[in-house]
Amino acid sequence: MTTAAKLTAPSRRSQLKFVLVLGGLSAFGPLSIDMYLPALPRMAADLHAADTTVQLTLSAFIAGLALGQLVVGPLSDSLGRRRPLLAGLMLYVVGSVLCAVSPDAWLLVAARLVQAVGAAAGIVIARATVRDLFSGTAMTKFFSTLMLVSGLAPILAPLLGGQLLNWTSWRGVFVVLTAFGALLLAVVAFSLPEPSVSRSPARLGQVMRTYGRLALDRSFAGYALASGLLFAAMFAYISGSSFALQGVYGLSPQAYSVVFGANGVGIVLAGQLNGRLVGRVPERVLLLSGLLLGVLGGALVLVSALSRAPLAFLLVSLFLLVSSIGLVMPNASSLALASHARSAGAASALLGVLQFVVGAVATPLVGLGGPGTAVPMAATMAGFALLALLAYLTLTREVTS
Repeated sequence: MTTAAKLTAPSRRSQLKFVLVLGGLSAFGPLSIDMYLPALPRMAADLHAADTTVQLTLSAFIAGLALGQLVVGPLSDSLGRRRPLLAGLMLYVVGSVLCAVSPDAWLLVAARLVQAVGAAAGIVIARATVRDLFSGTAMTKFFSTLMLVSGLAPILAPLLGGQLLNWTSWRGVFVVLTAFGALLLAVVAFSLPEPSVSRSPARLGQVMRTYGRLALDRSFAGYALASGLLFAAMFAYISGSSFALQGVYGLSPQAYSVVFGANGVGIVLAGQLNGRLVGRVPERVLLLSGLLLGVLGGALVLVSALSRAPLAFLLVSLFLLVSSIGLVMPNASSLALASHARSAGAASALLGVLQFVVGAVATPLVGLGGPGTAVPMAATMAGFALLALLAYLTLTREVTS
């Protein structure tokens, strides 16, 4: 099974393999970010470093994910998917090992950057490979199925990291991430074929022209901004919900983890519902429905925060907004990549980078009001959800009319 024609109609067993492998590659980001978060205080103490220095390990990883995708995406369009992916996985394993053995915080920051560039290869090539193997509603269905695997990662990663710390140090977390990377490296090396797709040169001038063409493509920009801006609302939730729910509403850490997990399940369920509906309902209708659901959830979260509504009302509102990700991301990704088969790697990279860049803008906004209020988080979530809807309606109006 080495040609595109054979890969576009895989058997049920082969499709399950693709879901697990590509889902695992898509999960690199949340696993590598969320799994070690419970260990940050111990890391600061063990490395005799300030909390702010240790927190740079997170900033370095996010920066590496963004930059790595910009580089790896066009390379995969030129060299094929396998070689950049294998190189990225090897880089991830090396970076994870360096993280586990780093003697001080600054070397750990550098190791996290190396690890992130390797993780970026997995994320961007997983999305591009879906575009290589599928088209139309089949592509959207597969993206929805991936939500089952990649959507579980942010739910399970903090729980797994917390449990690991019960019997090992923070270095053990990076040992587990090393093993995860090595396992995926072996699976990709021996069982993931190279899709047969047209390749484009990776010269700098050509790469910049490709990115410029994508940015000026109204429909691509509309779908990319819709997903990126709604993802920013998700970033605001991730960065602010613990302070809002625990500090303002008095939830215990254990209760908060249950709420966080339930919202993650909402993403998975919405993704599976999307997979069942696509083909019977147009992708653009499902995307618009997800964006409207996000705006509704964001508005209700803001009303909850402003009125100090009962906790149950806030939790339902958060569930609606977070779950909308499961409808928006598969359809936005599929529609954005549909017309860019020759530059699927670059298009996938731009989609991913936009999510992290806009998310980085949203994250500090949730703390503007200081402790004791959930209004900044709620306003940020509602605002970015509304901007996502407006971007879709404005930039894709010619496509949807």
